[in-house]
Amino acid sequence: MPEVRFVVRWPDASTDDCYSPSTAIKEHLDAGTPYALAEFLARSRSGLTAASERVRAKYGFACSSAMDQLARIERRAAAFQDDCEAVVRVERFLS
Repeated sequence: MPEVRFVVRWPDASTDDCYSPSTAIKEHLDAGTPYALAEFLARSRSGLTAASERVRAKYGFACSSAMDQLARIERRAAAFQDDCEAVVRVERFLS
């Protein structure tokens, strides 16, 4: 199963390297597209959950790394929750 790494730019211009265990994340996030914070979180949840479920379908167990990545994204996003204009962008997919 091909894993995917992607770079996220947060509203404060900092970046994080993120991980997905499958290409399913690419069905939920597009590189270069600005997302309102809530939409980015919803798309990240659905994409990383789908990626984890692909692992479950293939190996019989969910991917804890996908859920760990989602938790990191949610913790980071919490810093911007009071900013109604917060925008997050996936800069690029690395693989």
